[in-house]
Amino acid sequence: MVIVKKKVPGASATSLARFAKRAAKLAGLPGEFNILLTGDAEVRAMNERFRGQDHSTDVLTFPGAEPGFAGEVAVAAGVAGANARAHGHTAAQEIKILILHGILHLRGYDHERDQGKMFRREDKLRLALRLPTGLIARNSGGSPLPARRKPPKTRLL
Repeated sequence: MVIVKKKVPGASATSLARFAKRAAKLAGLPGEFNILLTGDAEVRAMNERFRGQDHSTDVLTFPGAEPGFAGEVAVAAGVAGANARAHGHTAAQEIKILILHGILHLRGYDHERDQGKMFRREDKLRLALRLPTGLIARNSGGSPLPARRKPPKTRLL
């Protein structure tokens, strides 16, 4: 289910649900999950309440505790819009990047501890979903482990 509390051009509940379903399938996320697109103040309050961090953030994830329920993803529309402007793409694209990032967290990935595993998965899925640069790549200045990334294959005619 997608709940849109804060409207963003090009990011309807229907289009985000369709995207999230495809992204979850590609990521191998089992079960149902919810997405909340809301204002920055609400995400900031959730960040303080559940993580003890009194600042705004772009995306939060809450893993599910019941069988068949993967969890919830909360996206801050204003932060997403600012990120989109800073990186030269639409707010709707940024929200999809954040949803993908959240889905990977619900799937069990943790970019702070997994030596680049989430980065590589996000990068691969981002390309498959035709999204601009992923969240981890932007925040780390590229691959956190550049030596592990294989150079692209060259095709000879």
